[in-house]
Amino acid sequence: MTTQNLDAIAARAAEIAPRWAATPPHERAKALVAAADALMAAQSDLVATAMEETGLSEARLSGELKRTAVQLKLFAETVVDGTYLDVRIDDADPDFVLGVRPDVRRYRIPVGPVLNFAASNFPFAFSVAGGDTAAALAAGCPVIVKAHSGHPRLSVQTADVVATALESAGAPKGTLQLISGQQAGVDMLNDPRIKAGSFTGSIRVGRMLADIAAARPTPIPFYGELGSVNPVFVTQAALEENADGILDGFITSVSGSAGQLCTKPGFLFAPAGSALAEGIASRAASVAEHRLLNPGITSGYQSRRDAVLSAPGVRVLAEGVLRIDEDGQGWATPTVVSVPVNVLREHREALLDESFGPLSIVVEYDDADELAAVAEDLFEGNLTGTVHAATGEDSPAVRHLVDWISRSAGRVLFGGWPTGVAVTPAMQHGGPWPATTNDSSTSVGTAAITRFTRPVAYQNAPQEMLPEPLRDDNPWGVPQHRTPAGESRNWGSVA
Repeated sequence: MTTQNLDAIAARAAEIAPRWAATPPHERAKALVAAADALMAAQSDLVATAMEETGLSEARLSGELKRTAVQLKLFAETVVDGTYLDVRIDDADPDFVLGVRPDVRRYRIPVGPVLNFAASNFPFAFSVAGGDTAAALAAGCPVIVKAHSGHPRLSVQTADVVATALESAGAPKGTLQLISGQQAGVDMLNDPRIKAGSFTGSIRVGRMLADIAAARPTPIPFYGELGSVNPVFVTQAALEENADGILDGFITSVSGSAGQLCTKPGFLFAPAGSALAEGIASRAASVAEHRLLNPGITSGYQSRRDAVLSAPGVRVLAEGVLRIDEDGQGWATPTVVSVPVNVLREHREALLDESFGPLSIVVEYDDADELAAVAEDLFEGNLTGTVHAATGEDSPAVRHLVDWISRSAGRVLFGGWPTGVAVTPAMQHGGPWPATTNDSSTSVGTAAITRFTRPVAYQNAPQEMLPEPLRDDNPWGVPQHRTPAGESRNWGSVA
């Protein structure tokens, strides 16, 4: 990608940004639905390419493509609904308790061109047409996607399908554009025409890109999803009630897609002496090997697995296999080890980092009442935290765990497993550092759209000068929260 190409791409995005932002909700929604339908129509070709480039299964990729299309359609509904605009209207009030109040009207507007760095492990759901792209398009922002080197042909195919569909539905040409190459991504992130960035990937790369975004002459928001170990806590009563179900779910969650998921449970806390070893070993042995995404992922997983297996005090429950061919491409089966809590604390440098692949650590604890304190000591921010308790179990230990998870992660699960993130309005997919660079946002669910908007208020503006969502006749039909004159006299009466 030449400098001239990059300049033209950025210029095009900046040129059409006002037009796409001004597109009425139903027209913007129509374009998003057209993109979703086009992706599903191209499913056989897209999934075939994705299988070749990533090694992921047809079933997994077909489900992921459907998820991507559903998310676009959900966002289309959200655009038409208009709640995300957060329209607030304060009527002029000459009798306002603090003096005369002007007419003030506030809503959220698109930030402008967005640069999205695609992920390797979700070639549809977090790549060219994935969540960040869909959210930015829904917000009214043109999107430039930096393709991931792990699936280059798929990236071009997907971009062609989506861009064509958007434009056929009336979106300006260039609403979605694609670039490739690490340096091209860095150069585009530094371009002053880019107004926000998004990323899903490693802590190292995500931090580098976040620092670049912050160090620009005009800093921009950067939404990175980086690393998470997603601890799971199992009580003795839960094991007594449902040991087989917990073991089945654990191995399935660890081994699914070869453990190459940001929500994979990296640590399972279980009571000491619970005799999980045999159940884990037998279940892990039945899992067929799965290809890792690319040689770079293979190399990183091999190093991490070696470090865990060689750490002092580690007991191997399921050693697993890592087979590497002459090209450096790997195939793996699950590796599960166990350590006592005190060993994890003592050797945290070797054991606590995320293992991106089918590896997890069972942590044996003696006192459930200490679990919350242990977690507070060991873990930074995470995307998720899970508690497996028995039916009706309500103890101080469980309540303390739930409280810790709510302060340290974006999603608190009761039972179940964190892999598999539902595309729903209420979903939160984010968390404190290092799970993300911004713990007040989400990359899944309708709240993701607001990341690519900013608030602006109009004071004493004549009706004809107001944007449609702020006008009294409300031509877009969006929700408006209005504070009428005279209301301030009664403030505090609810107490």
